[in-house]
Order: sequence, then structure tokens, then C-alpha cells
Amino acid sequence: MSKQAAQSGQQVPRQLAQVEGVLERITYANEETGYTVARVDTGRGANDLLTVVGALLGAQVGESLRLHGRWGSHPQYGRQFTVENYTTVLPATVQGIQRYLGSGLIKGIGPRFAERIVERFGADTLEVIENEPGRLIEVPGLGPKRTKKIAAAWEEQKAIKEVMVFLQGVGVSTSLAVRIYKQYGDGSIGVVRNEPYRLASDVWGIGFLTADRIAQAVGIPHDSPERVKAGLQYALSQSTDQGHCFLPEERLIADGVKLLQVDVGLVIDCLAELVAAEGVVREAVPGEGGQPVTAVYLVPFHRAEISLANQLARLLRADEDRMPWFGNVDWPVALEWLAGRTGVELAPEQEQSVRLALTEKVAVLTGGPGCGKSFTVKSIVTLALAKRAKVVLAAPTGRAAKRLAELTGVEASTVHRLLELKPGGDAAYDRDRPLDADLVVVDEASMLDLILANKLVKAVPMGAHLLFVGDVDQLPSVGAGEVLRDLLAEGGPVPSVRLTRIFRQAQQSGVVTNAHRINEGRPPLTDGLADFFLFAEEDAERAAGLTVDVVARRIPQKFGFDPRRDVQVLAPMHRGPAGAGNLNTLLQAAVTPAREGLAERRFGGRTFRVGDKVTQIRNNYDKGRNGVFNGTVGVVTALAVDDQRLTVLTDEDEEVEYDFDELDELAHAYAVTIHRSQGSEYPVVVIPVTMSAWTMLQRNLLYTAVTRARKLVVLVGSRKAIGQAVRAVSAGRRHTALDHRLATG
Repeated sequence: MSKQAAQSGQQVPRQLAQVEGVLERITYANEETGYTVARVDTGRGANDLLTVVGALLGAQVGESLRLHGRWGSHPQYGRQFTVENYTTVLPATVQGIQRYLGSGLIKGIGPRFAERIVERFGADTLEVIENEPGRLIEVPGLGPKRTKKIAAAWEEQKAIKEVMVFLQGVGVSTSLAVRIYKQYGDGSIGVVRNEPYRLASDVWGIGFLTADRIAQAVGIPHDSPERVKAGLQYALSQSTDQGHCFLPEERLIADGVKLLQVDVGLVIDCLAELVAAEGVVREAVPGEGGQPVTAVYLVPFHRAEISLANQLARLLRADEDRMPWFGNVDWPVALEWLAGRTGVELAPEQEQSVRLALTEKVAVLTGGPGCGKSFTVKSIVTLALAKRAKVVLAAPTGRAAKRLAELTGVEASTVHRLLELKPGGDAAYDRDRPLDADLVVVDEASMLDLILANKLVKAVPMGAHLLFVGDVDQLPSVGAGEVLRDLLAEGGPVPSVRLTRIFRQAQQSGVVTNAHRINEGRPPLTDGLADFFLFAEEDAERAAGLTVDVVARRIPQKFGFDPRRDVQVLAPMHRGPAGAGNLNTLLQAAVTPAREGLAERRFGGRTFRVGDKVTQIRNNYDKGRNGVFNGTVGVVTALAVDDQRLTVLTDEDEEVEYDFDELDELAHAYAVTIHRSQGSEYPVVVIPVTMSAWTMLQRNLLYTAVTRARKLVVLVGSRKAIGQAVRAVSAGRRHTALDHRLATG
């Protein structure tokens, strides 16, 4: 320490040490924090690897790295190097070049071709690829097509590396740098330097907080109006992720001040500028108790709410009727014919539902499990088909659509596929080009968010009948809005029937009985039932281990169910020892463990293997025949290292390919959150319920989880936590004005 520093009390930072080596393997990686534990070969031999820890997320096995950081010692693991930043460097040795090329970084080159290329060109390999890529044709098995592909991939990697040098200097991880480059190409550095807040809206995976950190690194002032306006739009976007269609103005201003740490006056001024520039919409709507509240909307949600209300009003008031026969049908005769056809007489509530769906232009059918919703839908479809009506069936998820098709004998599809949504979210069917349908039935309507419901209703032709079917007591949609609840609002124009009678056969099911008990605020029965069990365990970590044992060993042994195909773990939340994130790691190790000869690919904190159960975690309109959507589940069926590609067979029986740099769109699905399970149904559901998920434990959450099971439910965890879930009623409604708009026409 210098004399001046000692006198001032300042700490003089130690100079960072530098280490170079090849990344041999990643033993742990946390996607959320970027913290990584890895082993690096520094040239002392494969048996003498260095442990490095720190910010390494994005580095790939096989890359040569220049690491900057500090030496230290761990009491259990010994000497290690803590990384503060790193850069990738080209390897210099023949062995290093082969390992680098064989790591899968360059599309078209896997371990096999890497060996052949290096065998042909030796230490000059990288120079040949850089300056004379046409010579790659000299390598056995590399034809002109693959050679061009390798050359293009090399150029892209080189361009990305140049961008990364700049982006890493402003704190952007490698994986985000790749996404930024894909979005802006050679313009990446210009956008990041001059318009950093664009990243939050343009690049998936970059939110306001990341963009704000980058903006500060490139010198954007803390009180810049550009920053404040981006922060307000971020706060509104966050609220839509929580289900709200708008925020009250006072709350938005308070959230903005807290988020941005600026004066309230600046936030108010910037909000006014946003309204004037039509970046957001401000409108007075009725609040709680009918008192007016000033609502602030993001533009797409305001447009969708008004549009949905108007389209429903148009359908309800239409003079035209595409099923006029049911206006004057002899109902006793029709229902007698139906009973003869199905072998079952409808209960009075079900009869009322059938009449409503076939005589009203828009109607809602709701009710809990075991109350005959499915059979009522089948009866409605059977009568409509008897009159040669064109019936279109849809549901928000592939599993729900399959179940609807099996029930009715009529083809059903997801809403996304029905509308043929295109890149950007535009639908092939809308008001100008409606569906060819006389009756449209939408099952699992509690899952419909505002944006999707608006797209769907716009595509229903005038005079057609639209029936929403769903359980309003389940969790509302993952996306913004409470469409089904708003349709059922008291005093609204949409007619509805609620089925309440539990049929005798359903009364014998512990799953159905306990679902209704939970919905009524009573604890589930867990003794003496053949299809509903509790494995009590108060400790969350032990409950996680017990959950894995139940899924991988006990259920298959006792009931013969396949742990991957038939059993689904539904967790109240993603984080925590018994959360979906940790359970996926444990379940993958138990159900699809690593083994010699089984291809795998690590991306971020996840390792993907053939046989893995996975789910899509964002809407991607460019994938598959008509897009792949958030919540789609599938199984990894192929993994090609040379082509850097992974194939998933979805639950809609479609094979979808993912490049390795797109694997951030996939997550493992051995365990999913209860919110993500909406609209799906599984033979067996295992639900870990522990006090570590205290903040999420609510009645409709547990009720939704139990109603996802067809044959068997197993609760694992704390009786106290289950009691808390049963007692806690969901606090407050979402901020939505659809019910008001419907009521006022």
C-alpha cells in the first residue's frame, strides 16, 4: 500500500491475475446469477485441472479462455481461481485446435470432422478456415455444401466475437451478446452505445434492468427522460406479466419512483410525455366499489380489451344465425333422441347448458370436476353435428385439444394453430377472413388471456355460436386478463350456466372429492383412498428427495405408471429446494441420467439429453408449422453435435428443431409450476407442498393442481403448508376493465 493511500484509509486493489487454458467441463452453472464452477486445463495435463469459479456463463466446453481474477483457497476443494471477467482466444496447439473445433462452436463441425480437418492441416487449420475455406474440400467427407456452411459459420462466429469484446466491456454476458448480434447484426455496437433501452423491447431475455445496467455503462444519465420513460413502460410490462391489463396511475408513479430512484415530478412529467406520444394510454375506468380510477395501459392491451368487448357485443347482437334450426326445435324430442344416442339422460343443469349453447350466440359453461362439463360439451357437439353444422373445437394447449377431440370424436386444435398465427403474432383468420364455422367451442377457457381471446373472437363469423367452457375457480391465465371471470361477471350480457351437481360415479373418486373439498375451504382427505395420498415431510429439502423417490420408484412399482410419460410433478413455485427448478435437476438425474453413448448438450445451467422431457418457455412464431408456444411440452428425440441441433417431439406430434444457440427457449419439464400446468391433464400428479413456498400457497393454486390429475394425486410435504393453501383465498382481482366494457356495451 502506498503512503498516501495508507494515510487516506483507501484500499488499493490488488492487480488481477491472468490464467489461460481450455475449458474442459462445467460442473455447476446458475443461469440466474451467472455463477459457474468449471475445470480448466492450463497445460499441465488432463489429470491436473484447475478449478475456476465465478462469472463464466456463456463459455463453452472446448474454448480457449483468458481468465482474469484472483487466486484463493476453498476449505473443502482447495486452491481455486475466482474469475472476474474472461475473453476467448484462439488455441495455438494442434490438440487445442482439435478440441476447439470439436466442441460444437462451429456449425457443421463435430468431434469426427474436427479430427479429420486437423489431421489434414495440422497447426495451420484455423488459418486455412479463415483465409482459404475452399481447401476444406480436401478433407474426406467434406463436400462443397458443408464446406460453405462451415465457412459461413466461422465468419458469423468471428463477427460475434468482435461484438462480444465490446459487449463484455459493458457487462453483457456471452449468451446475451449472441442474441443481441442475431437481432442487430453489424449494427449491434451502435444500438448498444446509442439506444440501449431498445434492447429491453427488441431482444428476448433482456429486460429493463439489464438494459439499464448497460445504459449506465455507456454513459446514459441516471435522470435521462429516455431512461424514465423506458422504466415506466417496463413497470407496466411487469404488471402484465402478473396478470394485470393496466395499472392505476398512482401506483404506476409510485412503482416508477421506487424502480428508478428519481424525483416524483420527473416521473409525472415523463408519463405525460409518454401519453402524448401514444406510448401508453390513460383512461378513467371504474375501480373497486365503482369509484373511478385513472388506468394506464400499454397500447396493445388497451386495444385488445376494447376490441374484445366490441367483438363479443357484435356477436351477441347479430341478426344472422348460422344454426337457426335450434330456435324452434322441439326440445323434449331432441333431448330424447340425444339420450338414445348417448345412452345417458342429461341432468336439468346440463339440459339448460345444451339449450343455451345452441340458441345463444355467445355463452359460458363453467363448473368443477365431476359435474359433467365434458359430457355436456359432447352432447352439444352431437346435436349440432346431427343438423350438419360446421363445428370447430379448440383449446389453449395441445393436451387439452387432444382430450377434447377424444371426447367428441371431432378434430380439435390449439387456438394458436386454429388461427394460424404468423411471425409477429398476426393471425391468418380475423374479422376480414373469419373461420368457416357454425359453432366454435373453446375448452379450458380459464387459460385464455386477453390478447389470445381477442384474436380468437375476431375470427368467429357473424351468426356463429361461440361457447366458452372452463372452470372459473382455477387459476386465471398466465397472460394478462381474467377473461372467463369477466365474461361471468354479474350483470354482464353473456349468458352462462354453472354446473354444481357432482355425479355419483365422480363421488367415488378421491381426486374429485378432494378437489371440491379444497375449493370449499376444507382440507383434503388423505387416509383410506385408493387414488389420493399424502407423504408427510416437514423439511423442504427432504420433501424434494421424497418427491423424486415417489416419482421414479414408488409410483412405477405400485401402479405401473411410466415416470416420464404418465407422471407430472406440479410445484407451487420455481425457486426453493422443493421448487420446479431444483426438482428438474434431481428428476433428470433419476429418470434420464447421463450415461456413456447418450448425447447431451449443456446450455447455461441446463444439460439436455435425448429422452428429456422439456417445455417451450416463450412464444416463437417462426418455429414449426404455425409457431411453438409458451407451455408446449415435448420430449427430446435427437441431438446432433455436428449440426448443433436438437429435435423435440411436441405433445401435438410435431417434430421441432432447435439450434444449440436457441436452447434458452427450452426448460426441463419433469417438474413444472402449477401455473404452467393449466389446461393440461395427466394420469398422475405429484404435488410438493412445503412451507418454503409460503407466499404462493393459495386455495385456487392447490385446487388447480389437484384438478390436473385423471387417475392419481400424491401430495408430498407439510400438513401445515397444505392447511395454509386451503385457507388462503387469492387476494384481490386483477386490474382489468373488460367486465365494465361488456356491461356498458
